[in-house]
Amino acid sequence: MTGVTGSGAAGRAAAGGLTASASAGGPTASAAAGGPTASASAGGPTASAGTRDTPSPLVSAPVPAAALDRHRAAVAAVRGDYAKLTEQGGADGPVRLAKRASNLFRFRDSLPGRQRGLDGTGFSRVLHVDPAARIAVAGGMTTYEDLADATLRYGLMPLVVPQLKTITLGGAVTGLGIESTSLRNGLPHESVVEMEILTGDGRVVTAAPDGEHARLFRGFPNSYGTLGYALSLTIELEPVRPYVHLRHLPFGSAQECMRAVGQIAADGAVNGASADFVDGIAFGHDELYLTVGTFSDVAPWRSDYTGQQVYYQSVRRFRDDFLTTRDYLWRWDTDWFWCSRAFGLQNPAIRRMWPRRYRRSDIYRRLVAFDRRHGLTEQMDRARQVSPRETVIQDVEIPAEKGAEFLDFFLREIRMRPVWLCPLRLRSAEPWPLYPLAPGHVYVNFGFWGTVPLSPGQPGGHHNRLVEREVAALGGRKGLYSTAYYGEDEFWRQYNGQEYAELKRAYDPGGRLLGLYDKCVRGR
Repeated sequence: MTGVTGSGAAGRAAAGGLTASASAGGPTASAAAGGPTASASAGGPTASAGTRDTPSPLVSAPVPAAALDRHRAAVAAVRGDYAKLTEQGGADGPVRLAKRASNLFRFRDSLPGRQRGLDGTGFSRVLHVDPAARIAVAGGMTTYEDLADATLRYGLMPLVVPQLKTITLGGAVTGLGIESTSLRNGLPHESVVEMEILTGDGRVVTAAPDGEHARLFRGFPNSYGTLGYALSLTIELEPVRPYVHLRHLPFGSAQECMRAVGQIAADGAVNGASADFVDGIAFGHDELYLTVGTFSDVAPWRSDYTGQQVYYQSVRRFRDDFLTTRDYLWRWDTDWFWCSRAFGLQNPAIRRMWPRRYRRSDIYRRLVAFDRRHGLTEQMDRARQVSPRETVIQDVEIPAEKGAEFLDFFLREIRMRPVWLCPLRLRSAEPWPLYPLAPGHVYVNFGFWGTVPLSPGQPGGHHNRLVEREVAALGGRKGLYSTAYYGEDEFWRQYNGQEYAELKRAYDPGGRLLGLYDKCVRGR
């Protein structure tokens, strides 16, 4: 079966995308069971849906009429805006998306001259949650913070909720995402049932695991907005309980830790407790932890890591912990994993003065962007005659059986710590073309974010390049949300250049959007 495991044709019938529901409320009984929705006159699809002359193509999941009308208006507006921007593209270059917040670490120059980006703010809403079918329909610019709040209200959550609140649904699909449910549920794009996409050639199409645009559906992940932009996505949800019971398991070596990852993947449990969530931290060669989270209806106590306490430090102190499910989802956001220490925020005195509402990853990202834009740290380092430092911000997927070897390399050559560990296994029975991990195989994501000193004579990018070579040698893959240094031939070998070229010809033949190499390596 192609496409998303657990969805396919039957799943789509119960969980599709965008049509008006019979009333302004939730789904009708027939819609939830996969039956007919409102007629074309009430907002259903027409025979020509998806052509350049028609409004948004619509599929099967019922959406309240008011939300659907707002969405249709947003689709019409963005198509018109895109047409205007592409008309002037010859002078100002390819179209770029205007975003208020970003979780990318490929910092680009501002748009040239008076060029403005494509406004996607009309796609930042949750359009519908169907608790019976366990699906949600949301705009591509909807943040996971808003999406999680909308679904938790029904005792549900997306199958994978990336770690940071302002990561968007569309961003996690086109740019990949991961979290501690990824050992059970794969990557965020694997629980997408269908997508409504504005393609580079100006069409709005519905991409699903089967049908006319099935190839785009599978090629969209890791395309980073170079084939088109997701306007709406229909995703699967899963039930939650009020709390998560965390067990922090210590290991004295990477080999021991990786063996435990394999055992948890095989058993789906630890000592009889369901492994609903699995991630971990490496503080060094001989100090590693896996945190196994299990849904719970009760909590003898509830910790709070949005105040004076710092989550990652608790992993060393406690063997058991309890959080509300919502607090668990955002446990990493308050301190940007551990990166808030760069702002002094883990100093208790500074932390008390820093308003709680500003202890968020998007605030820290803005501070970093401001620093990069104005070169403040660079100027201070020069004034103090401090050796230059290289930014090393990366996430890589390594086969679990090679994980200890990678970590040994990393701690020896890059010497940055802590390192995040997040096991994953694809749901799909087939690889995703532009990020070809092996189905059924267990990988470990290693995440590391910071700077390291450059020795005299070492060029910029030296450490990043070491990482790229090691990842390739171990049969892994590197995410493209940050800087990349691949040569063009090497890049296309890693990320399936032939398939990408065919998709580009089919959906953006005029090059109105940047190419993947230009965007992710050349930093345009």
